Amino acid sequence: MKLVNYQLQNQIEYLSDDKPNNFFKEYLQSILEDTSKPYYQRADYIGLSLNEIKNKIDCLTSDISDLQALKKKLTIALDIAKIQVADIFIANGIDRIDGNIISSLTLTNATSKTKDEIIIKNEEALINLGYVKFSVDIEAVEKALQTKEGKKELKKFVDVIPITITTPAKIKVNTKRTSANNTQTVETDEILLIEEQIEDYQSEKLVA
Repeated sequence: MKLVNYQLQNQIEYLSDDKPNNFFKEYLQSILEDTSKPYYQRADYIGLSLNEIKNKIDCLTSDISDLQALKKKLTIALDIAKIQVADIFIANGIDRIDGNIISSLTLTNATSKTKDEIIIKNEEALINLGYVKFSVDIEAVEKALQTKEGKKELKKFVDVIPITITTPAKIKVNTKRTSANNTQTVETDEILLIEEQIEDYQSEKLVA
């Protein structure tokens, strides 16, 4: 693993459309004119510096992809956790629990909404009627179906099926409007410390 950047690599990383790049040009010119080094070393130096930038871009692209996947996974996990906590609250007849550092845990109401799903029966006919992008323009069809003329025109070509989307109850963490004071933080730390001491004590008893 290369720990130190080439000087030319550093120069490349600071290039910008928002500022003059004359210094880079001068430095690059000095490399090309440096006859104390063979031409192939000069070529390698420039090529390797450019490749290092490309490698960084490739690494960042990979990292971004991994982070996006992790973000998606954590978002799903958080949503599941909120629903599971809400289920426990509901099962125990709880709608609110006040906290120390957080303000409270409260339930959000379960909601349902109905959305029409459009099923295309004759795509070619819709395209000929002008409801097209590169394929059928679903948004245009939806808008047209909201009018009497559109419903009449599209009646033979689409079916509209109501779909109910249910959003389950979730838990909501309510933060305090004012920042938690030192006393609250200390109290919470003491609770965690006591739990650790109990665990250590139980472990010592098992070893003894």
